[in-house]
Amino acid sequence: MMLQDILLPEFIKIDMEAEDKDEAFEELVDHYCQADKSDFHDEILKAIIAREAKMSTGIHKGIAVPHGKTNAVKNIRGVLGISKKGIQYDSLDGEPVYLLFMIISPLEDSEKYLQLLKHLAELIEIPQFRNELQVQKDSVSACKVIRKFEEMLFTEEE
Repeated sequence: MMLQDILLPEFIKIDMEAEDKDEAFEELVDHYCQADKSDFHDEILKAIIAREAKMSTGIHKGIAVPHGKTNAVKNIRGVLGISKKGIQYDSLDGEPVYLLFMIISPLEDSEKYLQLLKHLAELIEIPQFRNELQVQKDSVSACKVIRKFEEMLFTEEE
């Protein structure tokens, strides 16, 4: 499973308004529920918050990967949020985050979920990926960046 399979333009939020982690979760879940016409806002938010309570998903280099598992979704879903001003996130490095990759998975989809998180971890190690994604002005352009780097990095493995 690739990010480009779940991060379609409608699931990308450019210019996030959130200033802190709680606002960011709310904004990302709201965006997802509107785009996917989901009535499971509270269940999804609860799964994200429960996972975050274990340890911050603000990993490093201005990136956070809030994620959770819930049967409120039937398939793995995701939302990318891009913040120009940065979000105070209680990150492991203490720095604000600018790219937030929210991943939501059904409880039984562990293998695909872990594979997707592994792919994301490999992508965010590429400085050019992070830099290009952060400056995108619309969701279609952000999708093109994701596709470009996934094809470059994972085509040989598939």
